[in-house]
Amino acid sequence: MSTATESRPSNVEYVEVTTPRVHNLHHVEVLTPKPDESLDFFTRVLGLHETHREGQSVYLRGAGEWARYSTKLTEAGAPGLGHMAWQVAEPDQVQGWARRLKEAGVEHKFEDGGTRFAQGETLSFTGPFGHRTELFYDFERYEDPNPSALLSQPMKFPTPGIGARRLDHLNITAANVDEARDWYSDVLGFKLREAARTPEGDIGVWMSVTSQVHDLAIMRDGMGERGRLHHIAYYLDTPETLLRAADTFVEEGTPIDAGPGKHGLTQAFFIYVFEPGGNRVELFSGGYPIHGPDWKPIIWDGAAIEKAIVWYGGQLPDTFFNIAT
Repeated sequence: MSTATESRPSNVEYVEVTTPRVHNLHHVEVLTPKPDESLDFFTRVLGLHETHREGQSVYLRGAGEWARYSTKLTEAGAPGLGHMAWQVAEPDQVQGWARRLKEAGVEHKFEDGGTRFAQGETLSFTGPFGHRTELFYDFERYEDPNPSALLSQPMKFPTPGIGARRLDHLNITAANVDEARDWYSDVLGFKLREAARTPEGDIGVWMSVTSQVHDLAIMRDGMGERGRLHHIAYYLDTPETLLRAADTFVEEGTPIDAGPGKHGLTQAFFIYVFEPGGNRVELFSGGYPIHGPDWKPIIWDGAAIEKAIVWYGGQLPDTFFNIAT
């Protein structure tokens, strides 16, 4: 009688092979020429919490985050993105990514665990579009001295300022979005979720490695420059919290770039502001999850692009499309 499962031949050696996979966005390094003013904005106004200082950098986290930090604020001569850092899916995949990047012709550097604050062995490289990137697996978790009784929450939820819960995504720029889309897909394994498409090519793409509708967005850089940041985004629990944030920004004199409003793309409720150092910051609520492996990307083209950009709310200003750091 045959069985449903056949045994493996005893004379054949099987080796488990782990395919390296980017798992989630862990943190971003934000450069600022006004470190004190930027720190005041990210803590007192946005509501992030300081956890560590080292050199010219301050490490911050949201009340809903389990890691020691999600934002590294570093003093620099000009604003911009220092680097973006992604956690990989398994401990052995850091070395796996080293081999993958070598095959793709990407120069990279390996650093032992502990070289960088609160994270394990790290692979760092500069992507073909100029953005510094880190890949790692191990990181130190935040341990609150007065923990919440709600065990699924890393700390009691205080509400300083706006009370941003966590880092949600970032948006970078590239002179050729089609090339950037294909590289992040083919080399790093990002999945295309939505795109704004013209006959000349994509002007923006929204991609993810998680079930979020996007972890990374890429917009066309009208200046044709490399390595620029359009914005970083923090998650708010509700659209009502976002409206309260708008009141806070007006009270604080924080320059509002766009919003409040809602994008058709990603179904995001949004408001964009400039922090004192000059970087654009989005507060984000809404969105939608993607669970199926056979997701068909949503393509906005033709007349639909207008509603993709703004579903409702005021039209985005020229600064939204022209300014990146």
